[in-house]
Amino acid sequence: MELISKGAWLSGGKLYINDEKGKADLRSERGIDPESRTADGRIVGADCTIASQILSAHNTSDNEAELRIKFDKLTSHDITYVGIIQTARASGLKEFPIPYVLTNCHNSLCAVGGTINEDDHFFGLSCAEKFGGIYVPPHLAVIHQYAREMLACCGSMILGSDSHTRYGALGTMAIGEGGGELAKQLLGKTYDVKCPEVVCVYLEGTPSYGVGPQDVALALIANTFDNGFVKNKVMEFVGPGVGGLSVDFRIGIDVMTTETTCLSSIWSTDSKTEEWYEIHGRSGDYKELNPGSTAYYDSVIRLDLSEIRPMIAMPFHPSKAYPIADVKADLDRYISECEDRAKVSFGDKISYSLRDNIIDGRMFVDQGIIAGCAGGGFENICAAASILKGADTGNGRFSLSVYPASQPVYMELLKNGRAADLIAAGAVIKTAFCGPCFGAGDTPANNSFSIRHSTRNFPNREGSKVQNGQVASVALMDARSIAATAANKGFLTGADELEGIDLSAPKYFFDGEIYKKRVLDAFGKPAPEKPIKFGPNIKDWPVMEELKDDLLLKCVSEIHDPVTTTDELIPSGETSSFRSNPLGLAEFTLSRKDPEYVGEAKKVRELANGTDRAELKAEFDAVLKVLGDNRIEVKPGSLSVGSTIYANKPGDGSAREQAASCQKVLGAWANIAHEYATKRYRSNLINWGMLPFLYDDDDIRKGDYIFVPGIRKAVENKLSDIEAYVVGGNSVRKVVFSLGNLTDDERRIILDGCLINYYKH
Repeated sequence: MELISKGAWLSGGKLYINDEKGKADLRSERGIDPESRTADGRIVGADCTIASQILSAHNTSDNEAELRIKFDKLTSHDITYVGIIQTARASGLKEFPIPYVLTNCHNSLCAVGGTINEDDHFFGLSCAEKFGGIYVPPHLAVIHQYAREMLACCGSMILGSDSHTRYGALGTMAIGEGGGELAKQLLGKTYDVKCPEVVCVYLEGTPSYGVGPQDVALALIANTFDNGFVKNKVMEFVGPGVGGLSVDFRIGIDVMTTETTCLSSIWSTDSKTEEWYEIHGRSGDYKELNPGSTAYYDSVIRLDLSEIRPMIAMPFHPSKAYPIADVKADLDRYISECEDRAKVSFGDKISYSLRDNIIDGRMFVDQGIIAGCAGGGFENICAAASILKGADTGNGRFSLSVYPASQPVYMELLKNGRAADLIAAGAVIKTAFCGPCFGAGDTPANNSFSIRHSTRNFPNREGSKVQNGQVASVALMDARSIAATAANKGFLTGADELEGIDLSAPKYFFDGEIYKKRVLDAFGKPAPEKPIKFGPNIKDWPVMEELKDDLLLKCVSEIHDPVTTTDELIPSGETSSFRSNPLGLAEFTLSRKDPEYVGEAKKVRELANGTDRAELKAEFDAVLKVLGDNRIEVKPGSLSVGSTIYANKPGDGSAREQAASCQKVLGAWANIAHEYATKRYRSNLINWGMLPFLYDDDDIRKGDYIFVPGIRKAVENKLSDIEAYVVGGNSVRKVVFSLGNLTDDERRIILDGCLINYYKH
């Protein structure tokens, strides 16, 4: 795999690198002047990528550099849609203006949370009836499989409130964002973003035997995550290697591009894509998508598929990916690296090691999972079934669970006998559910090692509770190698070690009647007279005030990990049951990373609300005295008071807005960070009225107070540098924060205190 940062033109199927030789070759071989510009001043060919063409078609502004996008469709699941609809309702929602799909694939285990989860489902169904939405009942499909089967359309754009909203392999540019961005679309507003750079992912060759889409995806993530090569950019898959991949294979790579931190993805389409749409009864939604005759890309990833080997992403991140053969050959090295990462994530809270899983020099695995939007596709499961046909997974510790991504996929596995082959080998087949991906299903035992064809293996993502002394480990692998490991009764095995097994899939037949009989499609047919059904756990957002002239923050948590995931900011798993209850969910904020956070944040909130507790008042007065002694004037009547966290690089992972909103309802006014891991987390902060401060140094400490005079004027006047004063003990030092690039609307949202207030105003 080669990463080329110089940029390049793709013309006549050949790449011309943006250097002196490449420019000269482009002139002589293609007759194109590389120094010429497009009508809007961009480098020649920049408007000819597939991504540029789709973005331009959906841009409502007259500025191709500052996009204001309106999407064609929206999609959410039952962890996010309640909060989104509640936000939109509070802002004046009357009817869903575009198709909005509400799936129920996250909180579908109603035993977790008692009646709470099913109450949310009734809320979603009643809102679909009232506002004209599309409601997909529990266990029918995971969010992204339903979107692939029923929503994707070549050249269209979909916005989803889940980070793995990726349908590029079907010619749809899809973006996963926090709920506030969906609320904007429901209210007829736009998604505002600077025109992203486009990265050419130039595929060559064909995958070797035993290599599946997860292997290719993990190799891409390993090569692009740490260096930020594609961060907030669009990955565009082209080249001769695309045609050799089935659409299911492309989908399996595409869905994992989220873990590179790219903004979105898009693929060229061909006859195989056309056949996929035909199989799903939607021939009219296909059209051929290719770059223009000469397209310019800001950077290039050149990937020879034949060089990829079966991979394993070791705990605790998808980017820690290596060939399985390398890990098996040097177990001590790779396990030592896991132990080092555990020390960073868990500190001294946990004694962590995988060494008990080494048996006679081989790595033993306790659990295998093939599931969800990444692993639960038809071809992945068929390949696993072929490997396991006639095999025996054993009756010891190892277990294997398989979750087809939708009922239509499950139905076809039943019809063609692959489900029977899996069950006969010892696998358990379950209904469509995202639980194993976020810690709400198939949670491993303490110190267990699980291999999964799913999307993430962050700490706690499998359901561990470090604060209770319980932790397990997840590694990501392709379904083919998981099946090979299962056939080897739990000993780590790459699918390339197999011989003579036909891994090709039979023809797929899609049964759309399954959805027609169960899915409510009320788009365009709202019933405003219908009531919304509220369960006792569904609460409105608390009142949030606007930003005052000055700001006083107290740092109540400091996190120095290289990256902080949204799962660490607000844990997934059983906490999901409270995602319709803002104050109830907020009790879990940072609970697995910093259990003291909630209590400390509440103290600051009490201070802001005027609670007359002696110890709070004394601390506040002491800070004012230190500032006053240093001739720094504070006017309490014009002062917003709130908490903040300091983190190195927060926000990797999930799009769910609760990672920010939980901080806000506890009284937070800002985050302070070196950088933000993803655009979506930064957008979530802004939509909840929180200042996304950037700070170059590493000297903010828990317990410090930060006074930011004139913050309201600084935001209004678009100041690039914002002076602040840090009070630590009896000393004061001046620091400088930045807010980065903010649109005018984003500034107004921060000034108003949150997106709901912005729309009220």
